[in-house]
Amino acid sequence: MGKKILITDDAAFMRMILKDIVTKAGYEVVGEAANGQEAVDKYKELQPDFVTMDITMPVMDGIQAIKEIKAGDSEAKIIVCSAMGQQAMVIEAIQAGAKDFIVKPFQSNRVIEAIQKLEQG
Repeated sequence: MGKKILITDDAAFMRMILKDIVTKAGYEVVGEAANGQEAVDKYKELQPDFVTMDITMPVMDGIQAIKEIKAGDSEAKIIVCSAMGQQAMVIEAIQAGAKDFIVKPFQSNRVIEAIQKLEQG
């Protein structure tokens, strides 16, 4: 049984790309969220093993969502997704509790590597 992943990004095509990458690697996408608030709600509902979290989103950004998820589950494994040039936000996300980051445009091997690293603890 593959590990369960929640994908969060306000762009549907970005979610589709990530879903394709992780599904081919044997992971199961149990949910998708288009903003931070959705991610927080779906995390509680679906209890995924991993979350990919975009930073810049409407309603609630990724940093706030990471803080809220970590407040409810300190063991949450979150990988932040950022565009080039968002270093300051990535640092803030890591401080908020994200475990790793991947940069857009996504490279399949880097995405899988980040997830596998978290799987090993």
